[in-house]
Amino acid sequence: MEAVNRISGDRYYNKQVNEAIPTIYDLDIRFRVLDQHGDMVQVLTLGAPPIEAIGEPKQAVELARIANDEMAQLVAKYPDRFVSAVASLPMNDMDAALKEADRAINILKFKGVQIYTPTNGKPIDLPEFLPLYEKMAIQDLPIWIHPVREKTHPDYAGESFSKYFIWGILGWPYETTAAMTRLIFSGVLEKYPNLKFITHHCGGMTPFFEQRITIAYDMNEKRLKSRVKQGLTKPVIDYYRMFYADTAVHSKSAIRCGYEFFGPEHILFGTDMPYDDELGFRFVRQAVEAIEEMEIPEADKKKIFEDNARHLLRLSI
Repeated sequence: MEAVNRISGDRYYNKQVNEAIPTIYDLDIRFRVLDQHGDMVQVLTLGAPPIEAIGEPKQAVELARIANDEMAQLVAKYPDRFVSAVASLPMNDMDAALKEADRAINILKFKGVQIYTPTNGKPIDLPEFLPLYEKMAIQDLPIWIHPVREKTHPDYAGESFSKYFIWGILGWPYETTAAMTRLIFSGVLEKYPNLKFITHHCGGMTPFFEQRITIAYDMNEKRLKSRVKQGLTKPVIDYYRMFYADTAVHSKSAIRCGYEFFGPEHILFGTDMPYDDELGFRFVRQAVEAIEEMEIPEADKKKIFEDNARHLLRLSI
């Protein structure tokens, strides 16, 4: 927080948010959330804002190093609470991002990297990002995709900003879905078939709109003679199922929708903690209860709660 404040001033250092949601940095409150659920542990990821949005490339490199080093210190100090962490990268300097990914994975022993979509306004299927995808495919570790959209992104062309928190509540799941679609049709998943992306909010809009996606692309190809599927070697919807998804939609029906779409091996327990009205307690409780109440095999619940994460992140616990 001190580094962000020094580099960006009031632009991204939000005292009001930090005072309203102390679980972001207050370990005592965070541990109380975990204690409500027995032997629950966390894999740490950095919250908003994206590092590359805060400062110039040189500053972003510094911020990424600080963030990753401090998360590594937390994992080392509290191994019974934090089993690993996910690297933040200075995505406005791809050479530096690749070096930081190597350092985080090989030296800090992190279990993947996190990127934002869009990245400084850019779609994440651009060729400039391919070296990172190639590296993570070789490492066989996942990339977390976190959506980002600001209030300054209006909901309608005639307005200058988004109202009623539409930009985050509804805009972020759209950004995730758009990114998945771009990665599919640009051929990224075709080129790197073992590349693993973990999508936030249970894959955004994708599970609910499965048939709309399937029928629309079939119709465009057969009736309108679209060539958008050129280069893809299997049905479009099968590429969407290559993604992994977290359970940060918190309701039983929504998680069930994601479960039925992605399958029991591609859903991982995850929440929007601590961004709720109970400092994280509500989101975690709702996600746990929703999964426990689902009428699915107990073995599948275990996959969602722990087995999939252990396998995907190659955890030794």
